[in-house]
Amino acid sequence: MSNIGRLQERLKTADGACALVNHDVTRRFLTGMKSSAGTVLVFPDAAYLIIDFRYIEKARAVVKDCEVILQQNGTGLYSQINELCRRHGAKSVMIDAKNTTIADYKALSKRLETKLDPEDSLSKILSSLRVSKSPYELEKMIAAQRIAEQGLKHIYEFIRPGMTERQVQLELDYYMLSHGAEALSFDTIALSGVNTSMPHGVPSDKKIERGEFVLLDFGAVVDGYHSDMTRTFCIGEPTAKMREVYGIVLEAQRLGLAAVKAGITGKELDAVARDYIASKGYGAEFGHSLGHGVGLDIHEAPTASASSEETLAENMVVTVEPGIYIEGEFGVRIEDFVIVKENGCVNMTEAEKELKIIDA
Repeated sequence: MSNIGRLQERLKTADGACALVNHDVTRRFLTGMKSSAGTVLVFPDAAYLIIDFRYIEKARAVVKDCEVILQQNGTGLYSQINELCRRHGAKSVMIDAKNTTIADYKALSKRLETKLDPEDSLSKILSSLRVSKSPYELEKMIAAQRIAEQGLKHIYEFIRPGMTERQVQLELDYYMLSHGAEALSFDTIALSGVNTSMPHGVPSDKKIERGEFVLLDFGAVVDGYHSDMTRTFCIGEPTAKMREVYGIVLEAQRLGLAAVKAGITGKELDAVARDYIASKGYGAEFGHSLGHGVGLDIHEAPTASASSEETLAENMVVTVEPGIYIEGEFGVRIEDFVIVKENGCVNMTEAEKELKIIDA
């Protein structure tokens, strides 16, 4: 069943409500088409994409699960929505409140004849539809991950002492974009030495030196779907402390991966890795959550954090990314992302994790 069809099934129990979506990512989820504009209007028995002249030709060619309508200029969009609501007898319009601005909400409230649903029902429905991934979605994320992993292999051959973090970032970005990535999952993180103690540091003109860790956090996008991974490696020989910390993070991740299965809560999963790191004396140096969902957004449900009561279910996707960050010295993070299964998980990440030392 299509994503539009799945939403229509949910609307059949929504007491005459229809759904209005104009958020870029959600619109792509429902229609399969990337665009910067357009309104999707879904009723239990019909669905429409109202879109302007810039995208109409493409929409008519690729959108299969809803009728494509040319958007009228000016405030004509509201007249079109009102006419469709009358045609289908809609009693209320549900909006994706999570992704609707106050300005858009005010405009809809003022110009629509059908009342807006006062509850945030649509955001919850859409989240529940997106959180468990279809085979198609998983296929795209695996394809994105393979591009990212090839990029990592390229960097292992490319990187040399004296290069800057920024040079490494740009090389990795170029490799992924020139080998099939539609886009980057996010701004690539490429850090070295003391800068690796900043979990989300920004690549700089700092030169990479021998005996330093290099931390790369990056991903590729294929047909809208993201990958996400982090690897930490060393240029030249690491110190004994660097080896110790790396080993702790690696074991914490192994324990976390082994604990992933349907039925575990995000809080319970987070605790597996966090408790181990704390037992080794580095609890205060692991300050972020263990993981998050990945899909059309780089961060989406579910969450594996110390406060998450979400229960993982079959075919959800979650990252497992413990880290230790010692201010003024160095940091280590190792991140994979996995598919939740009934009795475990399938790891979509194939890149090696044993401490890699590049003798450059």
